[in-house]
Amino acid sequence: MIEVLAKLGRGPVFLAGEVLECMITFTNPLSASSTSASSEMLAWASAQIHCQFHTSENRVALPPSDGIKHDVQAENETVFVPNRGERGQCILSTPPKILFCDLRLDPGESKSYSYCETLPIDGPPSFRGQSVKYVYKLTIGCQRVNSPIKLLRVPFRVLVLHGLKDYQFPQDEIVAPSNPFLEEEEGLKKDSRLADLATELLMVATSRRSLHLYNISNTRGKVGTFCIFKTVYKIGEDVIGTFNFSEGDIPCLQFSVSLQTEESIQEEFQRRRGQPVSFSTHARHQEACLHTAQSSFSLPIPLSSTPGFTTNIVSLKWRLHFEFVTSGESSRTCLVRGSQSEAITWAGVEQIGVDTFSWDLPIKVLPTNPILASYVSQFSSTNSITI
Repeated sequence: MIEVLAKLGRGPVFLAGEVLECMITFTNPLSASSTSASSEMLAWASAQIHCQFHTSENRVALPPSDGIKHDVQAENETVFVPNRGERGQCILSTPPKILFCDLRLDPGESKSYSYCETLPIDGPPSFRGQSVKYVYKLTIGCQRVNSPIKLLRVPFRVLVLHGLKDYQFPQDEIVAPSNPFLEEEEGLKKDSRLADLATELLMVATSRRSLHLYNISNTRGKVGTFCIFKTVYKIGEDVIGTFNFSEGDIPCLQFSVSLQTEESIQEEFQRRRGQPVSFSTHARHQEACLHTAQSSFSLPIPLSSTPGFTTNIVSLKWRLHFEFVTSGESSRTCLVRGSQSEAITWAGVEQIGVDTFSWDLPIKVLPTNPILASYVSQFSSTNSITI
C-alpha cells in the first residue's frame, strides 16, 4: 500500500498566468507487520493540468466533439488520460510531466516531488453557472506494473484578469551574470512580479471615484435621485449607494436593490432561439421608505463569486437591479388622523393604490488577490489517495 499526498503550496486559487506549484509525496506506511520484503514499487507517475467544460443540454447546443471519450481502462493500459471518466469536454490542458519512473519505497520511506506549471493565460476562469461550467484540476496519475492507472485529482480555482496577457515586463536595469542554477529562482521572481502587477492594475481600476448621479422617475413624475461613487469593483468589496427622496414629487413606499449576475449563451449556441437569460442574485437589500428623506445600502460581492467574463460560448455580466413601489397618490393621503382631540395620532391607510417599476444599472466586477480568495475557497489545498 502506498499513500499519495498532493499539497498546493500557496492555496487553491490562482491567477491565469501564475505558476502553480504542488508538492507530491509518495509514502510506504510503516506497520507492525512490515518486513524488509514489504517494499512497494511504482512503475511511473505523471502530472497534468486540464480544464473540463460541460453544459446544460437543455440550454446549450454544442457541435459534436471529435475527441475520443475515455471511460473504461484496461488493466495493462499505460496511457495517462487525466480527464478519464469526467463529464464534458477537455478544452485546455498543459503538457504532461513525468515525476519518476521505477520508484521503490521501503517500509516507512517517503519520496517527494515538486510539480510546477504555468497556468495558461488565455483560458477561461473557473465558473459554475446555470448553463455552463469551467472546472480546473491538477491530475496525478501513477501505476503499478500490470495494474490499472490510479488518478488523484486536485481541484483548484482560476481567476482571469484581462490586460495581463498583453503586458510586457521591462528588462531589468541591472545586468546580472548568467547562472543556469538560478532558472527556478528567476521563474519565481517573474511569477511574483505578475502577482504584483495584477494587484497594481486592480487597485488602479477599482480606486477611481467619481460621482454618478441618476434621476429616478416614472411616468407620473420624479421619485428621487440615486448616487454611487464608482461602478468598477473587485470581488470581496461592498457596493454602496445612497438615495435621496426629499426632492421627489411621487412618494416611494418601498425599494429593493439586488446584486445580480447575468449569464447569457451566445446566439449560435442557444438551444432555442431567443431563450431567456439566466440571473443569479448574490445579495439583496429591501427597505420601506415612506416619509424617508435619505437612505443607503451596502451589498457585499462574495469572494467565491466569478468576475465578469466572455468566451465564445457564454458571457457573464454584473448589474444592480432596482425595484420601486410608489404611491399612486400624494404623500399626505398616505396618513389619516386617528383622533380629533388635542393629542393627534397619525396612522397608515388600510389600502392605497401603488405603481411599481424596475431599473438595471450595469457594473463591472474584477478578480482580487488570489491569496485573499483562498480563505473562502471550497477546495482544499491537500488531497490524497491510497493505492
